[in-house]
Amino acid sequence: MTVKTITLPFRYDQVGSLLRSSNLIEAREQYKAEAITQEQLINVENNEIIRLIEKQKENGVLAITDGEFRRSWWHFDFLGGFDGVEYYEKDKGLDFHKMETRKEGVRIVGKVGFTTHPFVQHFEFLKQHAGGSVVKQTIPSPNMLIRRVDMNDKVYQDKEEFKQDIIAAYQKAIQAFYDAGCRYLQLDDTAWADLFSAEGHEKLRAKGLDPAEELKLMQQMINETIANKPEDLTVTMHICRGNYKSNYFTSGGYDYASKVIFGGLNVDGLFLEFDDERSGSFEPLKYVNRTDLKIVLGLITSKAGELEDKEKIKARIQEAATYVPLEQLCLSPQCGFSSTEEGNILTEEQQWNKLRFVKEIAEEVWG
Repeated sequence: MTVKTITLPFRYDQVGSLLRSSNLIEAREQYKAEAITQEQLINVENNEIIRLIEKQKENGVLAITDGEFRRSWWHFDFLGGFDGVEYYEKDKGLDFHKMETRKEGVRIVGKVGFTTHPFVQHFEFLKQHAGGSVVKQTIPSPNMLIRRVDMNDKVYQDKEEFKQDIIAAYQKAIQAFYDAGCRYLQLDDTAWADLFSAEGHEKLRAKGLDPAEELKLMQQMINETIANKPEDLTVTMHICRGNYKSNYFTSGGYDYASKVIFGGLNVDGLFLEFDDERSGSFEPLKYVNRTDLKIVLGLITSKAGELEDKEKIKARIQEAATYVPLEQLCLSPQCGFSSTEEGNILTEEQQWNKLRFVKEIAEEVWG
């Protein structure tokens, strides 16, 4: 069998979200206060995204994104665009380490499906203005819908039907992005993190869920969702432990789920958090069993502005290379810089310094 040569992810890449500009923050506040119209807000978004595209190019970023500038959340805005899914205000936010998020979420109000989605038009705008650069579309994984919504039993009594409707909706969404010109798609997923610690397992069991069965389910959701993807569409997945105002919601290494994540998923690349001790060791990488699977090491934190010790980062790359050949490895920040519109606690200048730092290290390691 011929192994497909993968050119994506890039040797130095990014997860996708970027700090919102001051102009955009002001416009979104004005819109919430009904001081400007939606059309005026969109005009500001358009102008800021065009500026952001050029800023990424200036700083050597190869995989251009819109910074998720049109979103409030990295996941809820997309999930709420499916048929049968509603964005709403909750009584309680998500519990992060030492803080609670805004009280918003999504819920099921009808049969899940896909007819159209504003994110497709958002991608078309990005591609139109990115010139000849590679553009990356980021969307939440299907696991975020099956695991994170408040399910209405009046809509779905059968979890298998719910699962198949999600898969079908995602398959249609992926095809829509492809038809719009997308060739680089990233699935963002925090659901895996529930499997990385004893505390996470306890939370699952408290919901009546078995960790081993959930592991199988999440594998199935990913693999079936991308089973029919076009051959020239690169699909990667970013596994995250939470990112809200430079904070996180869970810790733990990849060990429990490592055989599935590294040996049982049909994605083309994995963006992995490895920026601190919360992510565990590189040892689970020993389960990588494909030579065409790119492993993107998230060794540079997006949660703080100070630059890491370059030599220590290089040493960690070499350590990872004892488990996976160096040529299969890439480098990126461990997460986006602004998974929600609030953003992490660092400046725009520090953000760009980080992205240039990733490029500098990658060029020194791989040439």
